[in-house]
Amino acid sequence: MRFLTGLQPSGQLHIGNYFGAIKSAVELQNKGEAFYFIANYHAMTTMTSAAQLRENTINLAIDFLACGLDPQKAIIFSQSAVPEVNELAWILSTVCPMGLLERCHSYKDKIAKGFSPNHALFAYPALMAADILLYNSDAVPVGKDQKQHVEVTRDLAGKINDTFGGDIFKLPEPIINEVTAIVPGLDGQKMSKSYGNTLPIFGEEKPLRKIINKKVVTDATPLEDPKPTEGSIILALYKLFATAEQYDEMVEAHKRGGVGYGQFKKDLFEAYWEYFRAAREKREWLVANPDYVTGVLTDGAARAREEANITLTRVREAVGLVWH
Repeated sequence: MRFLTGLQPSGQLHIGNYFGAIKSAVELQNKGEAFYFIANYHAMTTMTSAAQLRENTINLAIDFLACGLDPQKAIIFSQSAVPEVNELAWILSTVCPMGLLERCHSYKDKIAKGFSPNHALFAYPALMAADILLYNSDAVPVGKDQKQHVEVTRDLAGKINDTFGGDIFKLPEPIINEVTAIVPGLDGQKMSKSYGNTLPIFGEEKPLRKIINKKVVTDATPLEDPKPTEGSIILALYKLFATAEQYDEMVEAHKRGGVGYGQFKKDLFEAYWEYFRAAREKREWLVANPDYVTGVLTDGAARAREEANITLTRVREAVGLVWH
């Protein structure tokens, strides 16, 4: 079984990214062949700072490795280090109906948020399909908001197969991670950079403690009174980091009363801080050893290109771009 996961280098990772994508993606390295790419071509649809893109790309590689990705078990690489993906995206675009792209909600969502309606943003699903098909992927872990793009991938793979004959591409299956929907932001909405309600995975202790103390929304229930458990942001976040026993104890403390939100926020911070302790230590080592990180990416790109060339050779032969 071969898995493929991509993540855009759009800035500092938060716990919604971790529980919604990174944690489950890293776990897949123990279940089959895992390919992880940093989607810097995709990031260019909304990012115009070259310096920021470079910085975000290397930081995302560091974060992935810190969170448990093992380059001995999996392949991690920058999307732009495998130029074959653009040729395959073009080939796929020759059978891609305009209506298929027009129905993709991600384009509409980005335009609604004020992003420029450029061609790359519109054609994003074709490039994503190339990302998936280039490595002969069996399964793609995605959130609900990306499921449509895997469906587009299957449609385009099927069209290539039907148009040019034979089983040129296998049809990949989406693996839907349901956790994404239950990671609330500090204000109770879905955790998102656009809402400014995120809790970073990495950072300095004092600023992160302050974020939890100041930004986690609570009600005005007096200290001595029982606190509501339904819809509690503190409890929803605490459940991600605490043991089942610790979580049950906090629920009971809410129901009893006599404990203020300040204490609950302190307990939340301690559980969160401890949960990412090993990842923080690993990240510090990676930052201090940049040559190791670039070496991992270089090796990953070489291995990814080997697979990409196998696929692209087969496709070029099938569509008539190779003659003998």
